[in-house]
Amino acid sequence: MAVAGSTFHSPQSGPLTTRTDEDLAPGDIAVGVIIGRASEYFDFFVFGIASVLVFPQVFFPFADRLTGTLYAFLVFALAFVVRPVGTLIGMAIQRHFGRSAKLTAALFLLGCSTVGMGLLPGYAEAGSAAIWLLALARVGQGLALGGSWDGLPSLLALNAPPDRRGWYAMLGQLGAPLGFFVASGVFLYVFSSLDAKDFLTWGWRFPFFTAFAINVVALFARLRLVVTHEYEKRMEEHELDPAYLRELLPAQGHHIVIGAFAALASYALFHLVTVFPLSWVALSDAQGVDDFMKMELLGAAFAAVAMPMSGLIADKIGRRSYLGAMAMAIGVFALFAPFMLGGGKPGQAAFILIGFVLLGLSYGQSAGSVTSNFLPHFRYTGAALTADMAWLLGAAFAPVVALFLSSRFGLVSLSLYLLSGVVCTLVALRVNKRLQAAAVVQD
Repeated sequence: MAVAGSTFHSPQSGPLTTRTDEDLAPGDIAVGVIIGRASEYFDFFVFGIASVLVFPQVFFPFADRLTGTLYAFLVFALAFVVRPVGTLIGMAIQRHFGRSAKLTAALFLLGCSTVGMGLLPGYAEAGSAAIWLLALARVGQGLALGGSWDGLPSLLALNAPPDRRGWYAMLGQLGAPLGFFVASGVFLYVFSSLDAKDFLTWGWRFPFFTAFAINVVALFARLRLVVTHEYEKRMEEHELDPAYLRELLPAQGHHIVIGAFAALASYALFHLVTVFPLSWVALSDAQGVDDFMKMELLGAAFAAVAMPMSGLIADKIGRRSYLGAMAMAIGVFALFAPFMLGGGKPGQAAFILIGFVLLGLSYGQSAGSVTSNFLPHFRYTGAALTADMAWLLGAAFAPVVALFLSSRFGLVSLSLYLLSGVVCTLVALRVNKRLQAAAVVQD
């Protein structure tokens, strides 16, 4: 979670300061942020893709394909529901045992939950117990993701030069297209290399096993920073320690709500251009899944290129103005989305490529757009919970709601869903602007 601004000065923020051996360069922090986030997104996208290609047949064979996919998407949402709980548990562990212990436990749980999914029996072997085990593993993923908050994005923003905070805020988000690209690539390889029977019997398990190796690499990349004296020193200087919820909510809980809604348009778009369209194509044209997944790989590459552009533009015009402009761009995209997604392969290609570019441009600046409003000693916890609520409100149920409504009322429902997120974002940004103006007057 990146911070838009701060009253603290970093060792890199002025021309008269010089680096010392105890300073952490933004580039060093960025490496840990990107690797860590990419591994987390990989785990989640593996589950999302499997919710379309695998779980309806393996865990919900008693239902038709559409209903089975809806059931799988409900299990998909569980991780986002429990993520705030994981954040609070992780912070309690941090208070007693330290950041490195919390991060190690969280990533171990994330890796074991993901690998455990690849070992589960299907409904044919274990009946309803298989579904409960899948749900339990998904809850484990959600708890782990919440608990893995390490404060590195906030520390990255605080160490960034004031005129490049948009650029460094983008780096933490870059893990999303990278994680999606790797997850989709692995699944596409397995899906296209095996016949349907082998894929549904054992082939689908391979991407879940791959997650463990990726998580090990990510763990060491992040621990390399977290366990150092320099990291602890910088965290202490900026008061980036867990705050108690009973203190945070009465004092500044409204900033969590505003921050979550300020990013809603981007977070809603997130799963509506990644997971949902794959389900729509798989249900309407199963033979075209291979080609569509290849198009999504290209889209992920487009998003990865667009994200650096978001940092450059946001630093020029300001992050709040930028987020407002991107929300309106998503609104325009929403109006044409039904015609593109329902327009055959050319239209679907346009939907994916334009949608991913918008995702890269908007999501690159969505994290922590208003977390500078938090007082320093609330910022660490406030940033984490703001991200949790943004995922819950914007992305958790997006695939299941969009698929259900679109199957009943047509793709126009997709437009209305996205437009509702755009309205929420614009209102939240407006409210945040007025709160900041009021704060300046009071000062």
